[in-house]
Amino acid sequence: MIQNDLFLKALNNEKVSRPPVWMMRQAGRYLPEFMALKEKYDFFTRCRTPELAAEITVQPIDIVKTDAAILFSDILVVPQAMNIEVEMKPGVGPWLPNPIRSAKDVEQVVVPNIQEELGYVMDAIKLTKEMLADRVPLIGFAGSPWTILCYAVQGQGSKNFDIAKSFCFSQPEAAHALLQKITDTTIAYLKEKVKAGVQAVQIFDSWGGMLSPQDYQEFSWKYMNQITEALAPYTKVIVFGKGCWFALNEMSKSKASAIGVDWTCSAKNARYLTGGKKTLQGNFDPSRLLSPIPTIKKMVHSMIDDFGVDNYIVNLGHGILPNVPVDHAKAFVDAVKEYTPHNN
Repeated sequence: MIQNDLFLKALNNEKVSRPPVWMMRQAGRYLPEFMALKEKYDFFTRCRTPELAAEITVQPIDIVKTDAAILFSDILVVPQAMNIEVEMKPGVGPWLPNPIRSAKDVEQVVVPNIQEELGYVMDAIKLTKEMLADRVPLIGFAGSPWTILCYAVQGQGSKNFDIAKSFCFSQPEAAHALLQKITDTTIAYLKEKVKAGVQAVQIFDSWGGMLSPQDYQEFSWKYMNQITEALAPYTKVIVFGKGCWFALNEMSKSKASAIGVDWTCSAKNARYLTGGKKTLQGNFDPSRLLSPIPTIKKMVHSMIDDFGVDNYIVNLGHGILPNVPVDHAKAFVDAVKEYTPHNN
């Protein structure tokens, strides 16, 4: 039995005394304990070493005391397993030396044996579960097929992913073939994560907001929804698209248990667009964690007032920033735990 099951209750649309809280990217770069490990081990070594990944996953549970843990890993371990080389370059971020630019390139991409290529992730899950000792639930995650395609084709991060978009629009058949391979791999990967012990999964569509609503349906949501449909019989699925408020209504018709919202969409609009019944997650602006602590607490309380206590998971509207002081992250979590209705 999970000692703190608020997060799972919120995903089940059950009544709660207060909403649960966790933060995207909570296992990471704002914590001095994480930075100490970063000094010693490069990025993918941390991802591929179960002992390190488990230690990093559990750090925020011990330090910031969130209501759920999210496995420390990266969305780009999936393309790595698919025969796409990915490096993490200091000062650059993700770097793919041989980006995919043609149908011939897409043919070289494989749908891998998950246990063979990504078994280390499952080992990390099992180790993390031991360390968590049923204190809180564990979330597994993957990037959306569109977001993975963005990196695979662009070759690195980008402000507009123009090369990735032009690939989709000029070679749609190749693009859809690649998206389907990523989708098939992601479904198999997330199913293995569930078998290994995660209690929910989140699909991150970090670059969905780069697409028009029409193109979003064709190149992103269609594939995210395939993953959601495939995983829903086995676990709770959270879908999150940054900059994708226009897709909230469509997302609300899916089998997702919760929908993430970024800070550009108000609680009122998010509730309206999703029909008022779906569990929503978000939407505190990560930069707002740099505000004075009393301001953070006041804003968190008014955010909960706006979303309501039930069918709601408190989170940021995207990942926590590296320059957020730890006591500000704690204040964000504490504000949720201190919440009583209308105490703003």
